[in-house]
Amino acid sequence: MIPAAVVILSPGFEEIEAVTIIDILRRGGVKVIVAGLEKGLITGSHNIPIQPDIYYRDIIETNFDMLILPGGQPGTNNLKHDKYILNWIKKRSKENQKIAAICAAPTILHEAGIADGLELTSYPSEKPLFTESIYREEKVVRDKNIITSRGVGTAIEFSLTLVAELVDKEKADEVRNKILF
Repeated sequence: MIPAAVVILSPGFEEIEAVTIIDILRRGGVKVIVAGLEKGLITGSHNIPIQPDIYYRDIIETNFDMLILPGGQPGTNNLKHDKYILNWIKKRSKENQKIAAICAAPTILHEAGIADGLELTSYPSEKPLFTESIYREEKVVRDKNIITSRGVGTAIEFSLTLVAELVDKEKADEVRNKILF
């Protein structure tokens, strides 16, 4: 069975993170659905518009192997203020389903109330928020069903980790070699 992941784009998302995740996962054989917090084009934090495949509320009850949250601002804040996203994260966490977040997006996990006691990382400026978490400064941190990463400079490593999680390490290594990483 082909693993499936959903990547949520919100106005002001970090383009490099989002596109890297989508690209690397697709190279790794993962079915990636790009869902928009709004209908229509979503413009990133550097004014690059991307057309999502679907409006996120149309798939919120769909079962995916992983929910992925790119960072960027104000994209992360837009996601943090959406009750449907927060409830979806809470539900997935309670059911031990996979969630991944990069850059500022781990703050959404905090907002959803699932970061306490969790080993995680984020963009360095977000570290003070995680007083009840076990904060790590590695490029990618995994704790049970949650994978987090630091930012644009770690997006490829993060994405390859997601391929290893969703497919297997051999496929991640194959993609790693093909992209000369």
